[in-house]
Amino acid sequence: MAHPAFASVRACVFDAYGTLLNLGDLSRGFADALGDKTVPVMDLWRRKQLEYSWLRTLMGRHADFWEVTGDALDYALASFGLDDPALRERMMGAWLTPTAYPEVPAMLDRLRAAGLKTAILSNGSAPMLEAAVASAGVGDRLDAVLSVEAVGRYKPHPSVYALAVDHFGVTPGEICFVSGNGWDVAGSASFGFKVAWVNRAGAPQERLPTGPDAVLTSLGDLPDLLGA
Repeated sequence: MAHPAFASVRACVFDAYGTLLNLGDLSRGFADALGDKTVPVMDLWRRKQLEYSWLRTLMGRHADFWEVTGDALDYALASFGLDDPALRERMMGAWLTPTAYPEVPAMLDRLRAAGLKTAILSNGSAPMLEAAVASAGVGDRLDAVLSVEAVGRYKPHPSVYALAVDHFGVTPGEICFVSGNGWDVAGSASFGFKVAWVNRAGAPQERLPTGPDAVLTSLGDLPDLLGA
């Protein structure tokens, strides 16, 4: 039986990067080239990637996530005095070849067997997501892969979350949104989704007006939460 907060859910929509797809693999892939700079470079890259997406949305100056990711990487590399075009190409390419967290395939199979629709809703551009989903081997377990490019804004703008409502023809309260990112949890909850936060790192909750309806440490716990 589903948790009472999720009893009305008809579709389960996932963030991609850091939720279904393991960003930790990116760091491990470049330790040979970055050495003791690996963690700070990767952390700065991800932080700037998100900051640029939010700032571009606020400024009304949209660029797709591939360009934003490249700009963020250029900033991170320059910050550490690194100028290596081959390394840059390698690092960008990693966004096209991620792996899924180990529990993801079985989790998606259980949700679909229970009759729930499944989708990704991501900041990623359509080509990035197509490549990433194929690399992770989860494409045949998803009913849709939705990109912010359809509205030209980034999460947490409400128009992005509305893409899932429009696609499935349901109300916000009939969607379980799942993310590993605290800011995305707050944004999706503000929109009106039922939200499950996959808090693998045990991070504190963001100090924002809205938060999750449930907190998980693994996506493997999601089917039980939804009664699947």
